[in-house]
Amino acid sequence: MRRIATTALMFVAAACRHEALAAAEPALRGHQPRMSVVAPTRLDWVFALANQSPAEPPADWLKGYDSTRQRYELYVPRTVNPTKPTALVLFISAGNDPAGLAQWRTVCDATGMLFASPYGAGNSTNGPERTRIVLDVLDDVRRRFAIDADRTYLGGFSGGARVACRIAFALPEYFGGVVPVCAAESLREEAWLRQRVIERLSAALITGETDFNRGEIERFRGPLLTDVGVRTKVWMVPKLGHGLPAASVFAEVLRWLEEGVPERRRLATKWLAIRVAAEAPSRAAWSHSLMDEAKTRLKSPATLYSGLSQLQGIAVRWNDLPAAAEANEILAEYEARTERPWEMDDLAEQRKFLLAEARGLAAYATGPLAPQYEKQRAGMAGAALERWQLLLADDPDAPAGREAQQRIAELMKLVNESK
Repeated sequence: MRRIATTALMFVAAACRHEALAAAEPALRGHQPRMSVVAPTRLDWVFALANQSPAEPPADWLKGYDSTRQRYELYVPRTVNPTKPTALVLFISAGNDPAGLAQWRTVCDATGMLFASPYGAGNSTNGPERTRIVLDVLDDVRRRFAIDADRTYLGGFSGGARVACRIAFALPEYFGGVVPVCAAESLREEAWLRQRVIERLSAALITGETDFNRGEIERFRGPLLTDVGVRTKVWMVPKLGHGLPAASVFAEVLRWLEEGVPERRRLATKWLAIRVAAEAPSRAAWSHSLMDEAKTRLKSPATLYSGLSQLQGIAVRWNDLPAAAEANEILAEYEARTERPWEMDDLAEQRKFLLAEARGLAAYATGPLAPQYEKQRAGMAGAALERWQLLLADDPDAPAGREAQQRIAELMKLVNESK
């Protein structure tokens, strides 16, 4: 109980500090073409690139990097109150200049939502630096405004869309949804983190009628996310190629994203660690918050498996902290039990993801592909074939096994024809 109370007080204190900062600063309004980051991010940017959250990042990841040299474009509608919870779209460009404001501006004006887009975070920037820049910018905006995590949407175009997915799927507590345009990415491998994304995030995927990544979005990424339980919707924009859609599309996307806010807020009252509402907690505080949540999940048969998965995540993510040692002790106690009902849930989860991947990859491989991806067709078909074969071996009489029998012959023919 003491840790829960401490965590709650920490969030209240952080909110008070934010209000003091906002009151001390001149109110920002309108278009700010080149904002400066004032301090290094407090957000756990390393975890977006790895499966651990060390006290210090790897020494060779960001040599000579200086957060205060980072710049970003900011748009603040006139109606925004800097001390009130505010929505934000943070958009990642495929190039080194910001992108998206021309399309998002009218949406921001109509809804009172902030817009930010970093400089120097394009496809030519290496992964660690690109991720760090994005999270430096996000935390800088969070320092200046009372940003509503339930209404923070991380978007991006093309390569920026892939980065947006990677960050949001690693740190879902900071976001309400992700808006990848003309590209997307897979969920993480960790079971507890996948469950967190399923519970919290909305995924709005956008592609164009002649986008060369249309097949990836429409037949693979979107259906896969839907099948595993992520709240997902795909927009195929007529007459659009590989580019940004009009403001009207983003307005429709935002309306759909906002429909998920009540459920995100409901879950945040049930699982206190599923959202970071104010200043980012320390490693120790965050690991303890997740530990408290995991223990609560263990009390109900419906959430027992998710609680054990979360304990495994704590043990790996903060392996040098007391919470990890406590997580390992609890896991060892459950491992020694004779009755192990969570194993059935674990198998069901593995089968669900395997089936979603098999279907998505098969649909991607057997449909139309852009010329530059044609050589990858056999590899996609082979990856789908492997998954269908596993499902068939698992239980040939199950619905997934019978479906596998129908798909395997088609995929084997496709693989053999490409040799």
